[in-house]
Amino acid sequence: MGTKSKYKINMTSTNIADERLEGLKSLYPEAFTEQKVDFEKLKAVLGEDADESPERYTFTWAGKRDAIRILQTPSRATLIPYREESIDFDATKNIFIEGENLEVLKLLYKSYYGRVNLIYIDPPYNTGNDVVYSDSFTDSLDVYLKLTGQKDFEGNLLTSNPESSGRYHSAWLSMMYPRLFLARQLLRDDGVILISIDDHEVHNLRLLMNELFGEENFIAQLIWEKGRKNDAKLFSVGHEYIIIFAKSLDTIKKLKTVWREPKPGAQEIWEKYISLRKLYGSDDSKIQRALRDWYKSLSDSNPSKKLSRYKQIDEWGPWRDSDISWPGGGGPDYDVIHPQTKQPCVVPERGWRFASKEEMERQIRMGLVVFRSDHTEPPFRKAHLRPIPEELLDDEEAFFDFDEENGTEADIEVGMQVMPSYIYKQSQVAVKYLRKLMGAKVFDNPKDHEILARIFRYITSNTENSLILDFFAGSASTGEAILRLNRQYKTNIKF
Repeated sequence: MGTKSKYKINMTSTNIADERLEGLKSLYPEAFTEQKVDFEKLKAVLGEDADESPERYTFTWAGKRDAIRILQTPSRATLIPYREESIDFDATKNIFIEGENLEVLKLLYKSYYGRVNLIYIDPPYNTGNDVVYSDSFTDSLDVYLKLTGQKDFEGNLLTSNPESSGRYHSAWLSMMYPRLFLARQLLRDDGVILISIDDHEVHNLRLLMNELFGEENFIAQLIWEKGRKNDAKLFSVGHEYIIIFAKSLDTIKKLKTVWREPKPGAQEIWEKYISLRKLYGSDDSKIQRALRDWYKSLSDSNPSKKLSRYKQIDEWGPWRDSDISWPGGGGPDYDVIHPQTKQPCVVPERGWRFASKEEMERQIRMGLVVFRSDHTEPPFRKAHLRPIPEELLDDEEAFFDFDEENGTEADIEVGMQVMPSYIYKQSQVAVKYLRKLMGAKVFDNPKDHEILARIFRYITSNTENSLILDFFAGSASTGEAILRLNRQYKTNIKF
């Protein structure tokens, strides 16, 4: 007779309602009566009076209670590995799961709770032609899709939720609510979620995200312009949005997180400077002349041409002059003595950029402040293509430690910039790319993997070994973007 295993396997996912109740009970045991929440007691514990007025700000829709009930229903589904369809199954760092995404999110809940750095989704836009799920999962995925009208019984995908439906917006919100709730649970405290959407539901999505994530955690609403539609009767609406929320914006701020991306053309300028430094050694004047000649040789469309103000050279590389006044005004007005006239320089209208006279003097000793011919004008400061590391600035005798072998200094980052909230790229580029890759047109509106890669790199640049989740995978542009990012920049992002 075989030996019985001493281990028991729980065949259902976490019961989220029970888990939340236990958490509430541990915090406020006095608010429970016979194992149930006494809401009047809970209000008293929290120091709140009972509502005297029925009027209050709220966001609801037909079917919201059912959506919450569906969220709280444990899944009895199981994930099954498909080794024969996988490549290097035991060593791979990425997982592609085929299944109904709400059920899969429930199954991932325990293993991935609080582990995901970034979530990107491109859900149905609810244009009247999109599938919007009716959540009932007692049968297999294939049977479920057929019963809910998303597939015919020959296996062909169908669409649902026409605009004539009496619950057009409600059906979409009921579909999104439980999925976004679970998405928030999977994020790390410093994690963020990005959601592509268009004008059909962007207003409802913002309200839904305010409820689930808190409006205090809203980060930005990007506009992605994809091209003009010349057949439009009134206006050409060729843009979509990407809504960005943090799980906890307060955590991100406490970590002093700063997102930046390389300025287009900056890397090419730096590489040119490196080659000139190797050629001319410590002769900054020869490097400067050669760099200016190179700028002149570039076409006007070259992104490096737009950065040709970085045309002067010192031991820290290309630099341009920059304002030395306090951003926004109201800065300090201490005396800064001109080295030749020995008179105080004119103070900028907004005050000095540096908070203390001591810091200004340190910047001057470092050679980062350039004086005019006399004291009647304020000096300017140097703005380098690459920031100078603080550890070098702290040393008055510091100089650029040039790596002869690699032609670079590892601690100095390339000239960076903040990403704008407006992005432009023709949608047909992604369509043609995917058609060529697959040998046929298999998706109507695939997301552009290059734009996604840019955004992913921007947000995860401060985090090693980032984990990204996409639970509306579609054409798998997220996976394509991450694989190409890892190859190009030697990053280690997983999906």
